[in-house]
Amino acid sequence: MEEMEKIEEGCIDLTVTSPPYDNLRTYNGNNDQWNEDVWKGVIKELYRVTKEGGVVVWVVGDATIKGSETGTSFKQALWAKECGFNLHDTMIYEKNVCPFPDTNRYYQGFEYMFILSKGKIRVFNPIKDRKNKSVGRIVSGTQREKDGTTSPKACLGNKIKEFGVRFNYWLVSDGNRNGLHPAQFPEQLAHDHITSWSNEGDTVFDPFMGSGTTGKMAKELSRDFIGIEIDKEYFEIAKNRISN
Repeated sequence: MEEMEKIEEGCIDLTVTSPPYDNLRTYNGNNDQWNEDVWKGVIKELYRVTKEGGVVVWVVGDATIKGSETGTSFKQALWAKECGFNLHDTMIYEKNVCPFPDTNRYYQGFEYMFILSKGKIRVFNPIKDRKNKSVGRIVSGTQREKDGTTSPKACLGNKIKEFGVRFNYWLVSDGNRNGLHPAQFPEQLAHDHITSWSNEGDTVFDPFMGSGTTGKMAKELSRDFIGIEIDKEYFEIAKNRISN
């Protein structure tokens, strides 16, 4: 919070971050400082420092306490709306592993990726790597309107291409984690969001920098980067990853 106050208003194009998930990790004891007042303050500051048309990607999950999920993720998304953000999209980060499955519920295989925008989205570079099942077929048929009637599809007569735009649930491999941080998210996840919501030369921000995954991907993709990390050990790890 102290460092965010030093950031100029409206200078961040994109934030890609993942705050602590309730009390799931200790982060060298720093999680004792994490509470609702903190995440509310961070989200409010994020709105201030984000450019008009900018985006915040908020990757988050919930702890399960006494058999009940906390729902903190939803509280954070709704608070972001109160602060002025649009909830542009609720995306799903689907995992390819489930290391600690529960025995009394279906295996937890995803986390939320809330896409928060400050006004109308300025940049969207859609990733088109979803294999279409009907390549070459001419689009035909109708689409359903709000009143229940049907009308010809807007894309009527177009030929279906080999690859289409991704759906908003992403299956991302956990395979490139290096054990430098207890809750490091995959490099591919950060890479694809930075690609999607920013352009070269834009400024990317991560207020919970951890081991520097967002910063590393930002530099690889020719973006500027600002990162904040409360833990000195993780901060040094992040600096080394980004500079190298």
